Amino acid sequence: MASLPDYLTEQTEEAIRGRMLDRLPSDLDQSEGSYMWDALAPASIELAQAAIQSQEVLRRGFAGTTFGPYLDLRCAEHGVFRKDAVKAVGAVEFGGTSGTLVPKGTRIGTLADTYHGTASIIFETLDVGVVDGSGRAVVLVSAVNGGTGGNVPSGAISLLISPIAGITGVSHALPMAGGAEIEGDAALLNRYYAKVRSPGTSGNKADYLNWALDVAGVGAAQVLPLWNGPGTVKVVVIGTDKRSASPSVVAAVQQYIYPASPLVGKAPIGAAVTVVAASEISVGITASVTLNGSRTLAQVKADFMATVRSYLAEIAFSADPYVRYVRIGSLLLDTPGVQDYAGLQLNGGGTNIVIGAGQVAVIGAVTL
Repeated sequence: MASLPDYLTEQTEEAIRGRMLDRLPSDLDQSEGSYMWDALAPASIELAQAAIQSQEVLRRGFAGTTFGPYLDLRCAEHGVFRKDAVKAVGAVEFGGTSGTLVPKGTRIGTLADTYHGTASIIFETLDVGVVDGSGRAVVLVSAVNGGTGGNVPSGAISLLISPIAGITGVSHALPMAGGAEIEGDAALLNRYYAKVRSPGTSGNKADYLNWALDVAGVGAAQVLPLWNGPGTVKVVVIGTDKRSASPSVVAAVQQYIYPASPLVGKAPIGAAVTVVAASEISVGITASVTLNGSRTLAQVKADFMATVRSYLAEIAFSADPYVRYVRIGSLLLDTPGVQDYAGLQLNGGGTNIVIGAGQVAVIGAVTL
């Protein structure tokens, strides 16, 4: 903790034993190894342990220093609850004999990798599909388990776990998206602070922000009041990866705040709320680099791109409306293996990139 009371930090084994020995008659032997010293030592150890336990109890009692289930309890006092993991979704194409039915709940998956010890990632169909005259049926699917592991690339799903007579295979041209891990302590604590430090009042801006952040899969949100006239509110959301939110997350936020039957949503009567995903602004980076010989160009590029992604995630929907040219240069120069650089350009120029309302910066092509 930032600070602990003296009465707890001072309760060491030595201090406790010293105080107890001081209360004994002076003519008794109090040296280490004496009868009185040995008799008091176990009690001083247990009392010091009790002080340590008291410190831990105090740490778990405050939102800023607690963790895990204790943070859940603290947040629940203010109606803030940890968001569950989100399942990745997407569309797959079944191939087979015309007229073949693909039942809802049909399971498909990726191939397991026994060499790397990677298990198959299982998906199941959300709707009933029927193979048409062209021999194909496009069906929406969802990962069985939530988490980012379900965000598999295009072509990864090829296994029919639930064989169906008349179905010969499964494929998908687009990656699965929208999967997110269970909310971590840091993100939950930030939402707790947002709730208690900027309380909502009858549909103010803070209310809409807190409502959007309540939905699993939302990493951040912006609220644009009166964007299309009186009574209108636009809520722009990004995912936990700090990129444009997936359609399923946008739909979930819309349903939570302002569904088709608006009287059952969070928004107050009279408001018209539109939820959209943020527009991605691609930031392309080019530069000539001088290496110091400790790493290859491919390694330098991979490390640099990782740090740029972290920086862009850090500024996503923040108060800073720019991707800073000097910051990108600093990240490049700080990349292990880089001795110097020249000719740095962001999207073909040597200035900051402006990120407007409802926009989020993402890394584009990087040429080093």
